[in-house]
Amino acid sequence: MIQLDNIAKRYRMGEQNIDALNGISLTIDSNEYVALTGPSGSGKSTLMHILGCLDRPTSGEYRIKDRSIGKLNDNELSHIRNREVGFVFQSFFLLPRSTALRNVMQPLIYRGTPLHERVERARSALARVGLGNRVDHLPNQLSGGQRQRVAIARALVGEPAILLADEPTGNLDSRTAAEILELFDQLHREGQTIIMVTHEPDVAAHCQRVIKLHDGAIVGDSREGISQ
Repeated sequence: MIQLDNIAKRYRMGEQNIDALNGISLTIDSNEYVALTGPSGSGKSTLMHILGCLDRPTSGEYRIKDRSIGKLNDNELSHIRNREVGFVFQSFFLLPRSTALRNVMQPLIYRGTPLHERVERARSALARVGLGNRVDHLPNQLSGGQRQRVAIARALVGEPAILLADEPTGNLDSRTAAEILELFDQLHREGQTIIMVTHEPDVAAHCQRVIKLHDGAIVGDSREGISQ
């Protein structure tokens, strides 16, 4: 599914070069459930941005389904993001004046999907995350956990090959976080490939594989401590 070969990312800050990633080589197979962990500044968010085609590496090669991402132009990268990757963020990023249904439909609008199909698929995605009875609710009428479920439904509506989650329980209380993690577990059992960025060991413990980063390099890659 995913292949990274000697990926590096360098930023220029003033007169100083900052190496965010240093020679990352990694393979992630279909239906893997992976946690990217490490302290602040370890490079996990930078790596996620590259995996999600939100940023380009300075050097190295990144391939999704054996397609080289580095050779794609901006429009082609946008197409990959819309078709192959679903994003779930800590802060939800829902449109405040749009219903749950309209929020979930949003990625399909960019595809040019017909309205009747957008509605049908968005309703199905919301039902999948347990919100089939909340389709007409605005974000401010939903709890934090329900808003994150809407965000997950939005990420899933396009049937992405890869689901990327960046600290998806960071804004939730422990009980709600556990419910959201159970939802991710269920999605994995249904065959979804999931890559989750987290600094919390109990969140990482839900994953099938834990990749630890430090100073832009992989310092651990383990399948131990799986809670499932």
